[in-house]
Amino acid sequence: MGADDPGVPARLLFVNQHYWPDVASTGQHLTDLCEHLADEGHDVHVLCSRGKYTSGTMEAPRRETHNGVTIRRLDATGFGRSTHVGRILDYASFYTRALWRIVRSGPYDYVVTLTTPPLLCAGARLLKHTLGQRYGIWSMDLHPGAEVAAGMLEGDGLLTRLLRAVNSAGYRGADFVVDLGRHMKRRLVRQGVAPERLHTIPVWNKKDEVYPVAPEDNPLLDELGLRDKFVVMYSGNAGLVHRFEEVCAAMRRLEDHPEIHFLFVGGGPRREEITAFAGQHGLDNVQYLDYFPREQLHQSLSIADVHLMTLRRRAAGVSVPGKLYGIMAAGRPVVMVGPRASDSADTIAENDVGCVVDPSDFADSGAAAGRLADTLRALCEGETDGRAMGRRGREAFLDTYEQHVACEQWARLINRHSSRSPSVSYA
Repeated sequence: MGADDPGVPARLLFVNQHYWPDVASTGQHLTDLCEHLADEGHDVHVLCSRGKYTSGTMEAPRRETHNGVTIRRLDATGFGRSTHVGRILDYASFYTRALWRIVRSGPYDYVVTLTTPPLLCAGARLLKHTLGQRYGIWSMDLHPGAEVAAGMLEGDGLLTRLLRAVNSAGYRGADFVVDLGRHMKRRLVRQGVAPERLHTIPVWNKKDEVYPVAPEDNPLLDELGLRDKFVVMYSGNAGLVHRFEEVCAAMRRLEDHPEIHFLFVGGGPRREEITAFAGQHGLDNVQYLDYFPREQLHQSLSIADVHLMTLRRRAAGVSVPGKLYGIMAAGRPVVMVGPRASDSADTIAENDVGCVVDPSDFADSGAAAGRLADTLRALCEGETDGRAMGRRGREAFLDTYEQHVACEQWARLINRHSSRSPSVSYA
C-alpha cells in the first residue's frame, strides 16, 4: 500500500459514464486514478458505458481487466452530446442499468460516483439506506448548476429546484466528497454538506505527457505555417458554460496586427458560432482545427505563446476547467475571460501564471474586449513577461497539479476511510 499505509486493501467501485479508451476528460482522469489505486494494492472496479462521449458505441468488450482494473461496460445508448435529448437519453439508460449492476455485483467497501450522468449520487444514497452501501462522490461538476449556467434550465424553475434538492440529498449522505476547489466547496457547504466530509483534490495532467516544447523543436509550427506568428490558442471544448463574446470582439480588434494569430483546437457547441463570426467578418487571423492525437498534446499545447480560457459567471464554483493544468504543464501563460471569484482565477493569481479579464469589472462587453485585446498585445510585444509566467506555471504544476501528486492525495483519502470502517455486507 502507499501513502498513509493502513495495510487494508479496499474493494472499490467507481461509476462514471466514461472510462478508457473513451476520450472524455472525466474518463481519462478516472482511468489515471483507478490504475494508480490498483497499483497501490486496492481491488478496483469500474462501471461505465459502451456509448462514446462523441456518439456511437465503442468497440470494446463488455468486461475486461486493463492495467489491474476490472472494467464492466454497460449497453447504454450512445447518442452523444450533439443534442440535449440524446444526452438525456444516454444519461437515463446508463443510470438505470448502473444501479441494478451495483446491486448485483456488490457489496464494495466504497462506491464512488462521478457526476456524469448527474444524480448518480442520489442513487448511491438510496443504496446506502437500503443496503448499507457506503459511498463517496468525485464532484467534477455541480448539477443542476451546470445546466443553469449553460442556459438549459431556469435558475429558479420548478424542475431546477427539484433536481437541486435531489442532488443535494445525495451529497449530504455521502461518506466523503472530493471537490475541485474552494468555490465549489463553499457551494456544497451551503447545500448542507458537512465541511469535514469535503476534501479538495484538483484534477491533473501527466508530466511525461504534457511538457514544454521549445519553438525550434516543435514541427507543428511549420506544418501549420505559424513559425513567425504570436499564437493565441484556445484548446478544448467550446461549451455552453464558456463565453466567447469578448474573445470574438478582440479578434476583430487585432485583425490587423502583423503577428497575432488566433488558433482554436477542438470542438463543442460554440465552435460553429466562432467560425461563423470569423467568416462573417473576413478574419484571416483566425483558424479552427480538430483535436490533435493525445500523443501530440505536448506539441499542440506548446504551439501557443499564450492560451485562452473562458467561463461564464454562473459557472463559477460549478465547473472547474481542467484545461488550466494542461496549460501550466506546457509552461505557457494563460489569459482567462471570466469571473475573478472562481477556482481557476484563484489558481492563476496565486501562482502568477497569467491574467484574468473579468467582464463584470467593465461597463460593457466592448470595454472588456478592449482590455483583452490590450492584454494580448502586451504579451506579444513583451510589455508583459509571458515566458516568466509560463515557467512559474510549470513549477506550480509539478508541485500541485501533476498526476502522481493528486492521485497520492486520493490514495491517502481512500486508505483513511477503508481503515476506519468495517466491510459492507448486503445480507
